[in-house]
Amino acid sequence: MSKTIEVIGMGPGSLEGMTLEAKRALESCDVIVGYTKYVELLSTYFPQKEFVTTGMRQEIERCRACFDLASQGKRVALVCSGDAGVYGMAAPMFELLPEYKNKPGYEEIEVSVIAGVTAANSGAALLGAPLNHDYCVISLSDLLTPWETIEKRLQAAIAGDFAIAIYNPSSHKRKDYLKRACEIMLSAGAAPDRACGYVKNIGREDTQIQTCTLQELADADADMFTTVFVGNSQSFIRDGKLITKRGYSI
Repeated sequence: MSKTIEVIGMGPGSLEGMTLEAKRALESCDVIVGYTKYVELLSTYFPQKEFVTTGMRQEIERCRACFDLASQGKRVALVCSGDAGVYGMAAPMFELLPEYKNKPGYEEIEVSVIAGVTAANSGAALLGAPLNHDYCVISLSDLLTPWETIEKRLQAAIAGDFAIAIYNPSSHKRKDYLKRACEIMLSAGAAPDRACGYVKNIGREDTQIQTCTLQELADADADMFTTVFVGNSQSFIRDGKLITKRGYSI
């Protein structure tokens, strides 16, 4: 009896944005588990599947549901937007696995991860080439990470002259977080005219792409479905594209 859980990065949400491996895994699974909004996107493409959903901040409950379903012999797909290993569900699944390995009926469950296209990559492609040299990814959500730690990471990224992809830049409860992050980066030595950009609703019909300076970015209309890009000191904007040099002589 198969007892497998595949943690699948579904990319930005469209069928075209998935890897072929992810699509095949979703086609062959028995049940798809995920956050309600993501499952709604997938139900259009895989209407014959069984679906199990949980809301925001119920990630651990979602993981435990996967183990229970797998113990029944079902092939389970736990879906995440982007890549499951980038702010996704891969880590908590592996953290919980030892607990279930010691429970009768759960011992044979295997967990594997199928890579997806994270927003840093899909958003970068739409903007041009903002991450074409050393870069880091920083989330501004302080639900699981103290703001003091986020602030240190922003300062370190500027000190190291990294290009930066910023996830979760703003929300209803964190409306000023992107502005605060820009102020931190400016205080850390980034020039006000540093090349930046952002993409909203990557891979969907209402995708919006915008380039700007770091100073302008502080007042950008960003939300949880926006991915922000801050160039390094050598990045530039040309013909509406944000470009970070690789270092070739041209």
